[in-house]
Amino acid sequence: MAEVFTNTSLVSSWLGHTQQHHHNQKLMVSKVAKSCSFPSLKLKSQALRSSPFSSEFHGKKPVFRVNRAISSRPRSQFPPSNGVQMTLRLGKVQKWWEKGLQPNMREVTSAEDLVDSLLNAGDKLVIVDFFSPGCGGCKALHPKICQLAEMNPDVQFLHVNYEEHKSMCYSLNVHVLPFFRFYRGAHGRLCSFSCTNATIKKFRDALAKHTPDRCSLGPTKGLEEKELLALSANRDLSFTYSPLQPAHSPANEEFATEAAPESLPLPSLTSKSESSEQRTLTTAGR
Repeated sequence: MAEVFTNTSLVSSWLGHTQQHHHNQKLMVSKVAKSCSFPSLKLKSQALRSSPFSSEFHGKKPVFRVNRAISSRPRSQFPPSNGVQMTLRLGKVQKWWEKGLQPNMREVTSAEDLVDSLLNAGDKLVIVDFFSPGCGGCKALHPKICQLAEMNPDVQFLHVNYEEHKSMCYSLNVHVLPFFRFYRGAHGRLCSFSCTNATIKKFRDALAKHTPDRCSLGPTKGLEEKELLALSANRDLSFTYSPLQPAHSPANEEFATEAAPESLPLPSLTSKSESSEQRTLTTAGR
């Protein structure tokens, strides 16, 4: 019995010593953990606390909550556009005088283009429309002119931009806008007038009068002789014109004198700056 008791006491003392040793190790670990600082862990904890997202762990599944106090950006009312829509939006903006154009409508690029277009039209009716981008009457009348052009596909409509061809308009004596001139075959100029959206009847009447097909004898006339001479004498235009010389008959040759024939007087044109100061353009319907 004494030996058993002795062994039991030895075992209990060894167990007590082992438990005391483990307890001391736990105390030492806890003290070391408290005394040591981990900057990375602190930074992570601060970042999580300052973040609008907070997490709570229930068991093994994390649950994330959004802080509703932070204002979110308002959503756009329009759906995101694709590449094709962006390309169309960034394209060239169409001007008002470019809208509604018909196949029989085009813009004149130069004085030579205007002269050649009238000469090559033959017996077709040609309407020359003088306009300005800043003219309110021209802008209001443009949709109706496009409608009339669509209703009369056999009529050629030529547009002359006053802002781009001021010098040419001066030589053609165009000083009021909107302004129209009708040309046809050997008859040359048929009529010229100015009208607005309120007086569109004047344009309709002229179109109805000169639209029927007619056969004009002789070559196409186009611009008048004095207008061609004025264009060729204009230094701002790169246009040349040689006046037609009258044919001499054999009967008149014996009466011919040695004196040189009298040439037609050329219109005197001032410089571009002086002409802009002396001549003013009036627009109707503004």
